[in-house]
Amino acid sequence: MKNISLIGCGRWGTFLAWYAANYCKDKISGADLYDIPNSPNFIELRDTRKNPYLYLSDNMILHDNIADVLQNDTIIVSIGCQYFRGLCKQLNSYNLTGKTFLLAMKGLEESSAKTMFDIMREEIKQDIHIAILAGPGHVQDYMKGVPSCAVIDSDEFATKDYLIKLLQSDLIRFYYGSDLIGNQIGAALKNVIGLAAGILDGLEWYGLKGALMARAPVEVGRFIKHFNGNPHTAYGLSHLGDYEATLFSQHSHNRMFGEKFARGEDFGKLAEGVPTLKAVKLIADKENIDMPICQALYKVIYEKADIKSTIKNMFNRDLKQEFEHIA
Repeated sequence: MKNISLIGCGRWGTFLAWYAANYCKDKISGADLYDIPNSPNFIELRDTRKNPYLYLSDNMILHDNIADVLQNDTIIVSIGCQYFRGLCKQLNSYNLTGKTFLLAMKGLEESSAKTMFDIMREEIKQDIHIAILAGPGHVQDYMKGVPSCAVIDSDEFATKDYLIKLLQSDLIRFYYGSDLIGNQIGAALKNVIGLAAGILDGLEWYGLKGALMARAPVEVGRFIKHFNGNPHTAYGLSHLGDYEATLFSQHSHNRMFGEKFARGEDFGKLAEGVPTLKAVKLIADKENIDMPICQALYKVIYEKADIKSTIKNMFNRDLKQEFEHIA
């Protein structure tokens, strides 16, 4: 058995390393973790061997040199999406031939509107294997033993088959993805829809969250279809299947950002839906894709439009228009 590696010691990344080291012991001997040495996450784990959610187990080793974690064959990456291209440029200076990367981030690059998979293929000119992880789940729930499901997708069947068999457990059931484009877009845009749900919570317009849940997958499906994905993927684990964790949970950073934004308060933490929203707006405008929810969110978050009237007008659209051109 070999160790698995983790780059990015935020709450989700650290949990994935802990999960691999503790729930997959019959296949994985331990986990090697790396983060920027002066980052708050690294300092906390180095000094205390814990974060607010878990303790590092004895078979988890923290490294301050990225080369140390690149010795392993399988590497999970969980960093902020807007920093991923820079990481890939750094990784490309090492010999990565034959290694498998599982990208556990959900978002689009703000400046280019590209997926994490495409960025890695662009930047790393080596023979590597790449897969993406999508679907619901919060660290807080997993640490209580609450089971959930997720999807792993790749352009190589052997890669997703390998990762699913490696990481499968009674805590997380992994499904085989069949739409790499759709699962990435669905996962990224569920964070954007989480912003909308939070805004409705902040306005105390709770009754509209059901309408949001009904209409958002249609909009996201339209977006997926434009890029030759399957619009029905929006109704799977990567998007609609993640709504409870993103649109309702108190643990959701995106939902909480929206709630505090509607109340005029600062959230002060990373909410991946915010830069992803800008990327979606860039694509929607350029490609003339009808995205009423995302357009309304962009107006209130980036253009400081009146929240109540903008959100209300979004829901006043003719429902018939929401179901055109998606099937």
